[in-house]
Amino acid sequence: MNRTAEIIRNTNETKIRVAINLDGTGQQKLNTGVPFLDHMLDQIARHGLIDLDIECDGDLHIDAHHSVEDTGITLGMAFAKAVGDKKGIRRYGHAYVPLDEALSRVVIDFSGRPGLEMHVPWKRAMIGSFDVDLAHEFFQGFVNHALVSLHIDNLRGENAHHQCETVFKAFGRALRMATELDPRSVGVIPSTKGSL
Repeated sequence: MNRTAEIIRNTNETKIRVAINLDGTGQQKLNTGVPFLDHMLDQIARHGLIDLDIECDGDLHIDAHHSVEDTGITLGMAFAKAVGDKKGIRRYGHAYVPLDEALSRVVIDFSGRPGLEMHVPWKRAMIGSFDVDLAHEFFQGFVNHALVSLHIDNLRGENAHHQCETVFKAFGRALRMATELDPRSVGVIPSTKGSL
């Protein structure tokens, strides 16, 4: 089964190409023009064992907002395409990830219904030149286009970099669990409705 996807999305603000392999090994090639976003996408790839190849040419002369949000949108579109009809996937995924004093929990459902609950009490507004509000924009874009329910909770943390990194690592782990094929439900859509 080929669980890969490539999406090209061009707007007046960004030109983005995303290629993913859900059954990869965590290989990545990342060039969004936003170094901290590349660092966070690397966490998704490595901890989710998902191959990611992402290129973004965005209007960074304005700020990073469009590049970060549109990368989330395009990545969500790629996940929606790669999981296809969702037959045989586990559907639900969750993970707790610590990093020193920080701890985050992420729970995801490939439900076909977009919804985001994100609760991160950021300890500062900027991580280097990265505005922490953009993390929410990334995940909102992903959720709207992957059609998933996503709950993100930073349970504790004093360092904003650690807070953000635990969120993205846990997101990668939860994605891996939810999209894995369940050998006990081969060819079955994991829903009493019969579709997702």
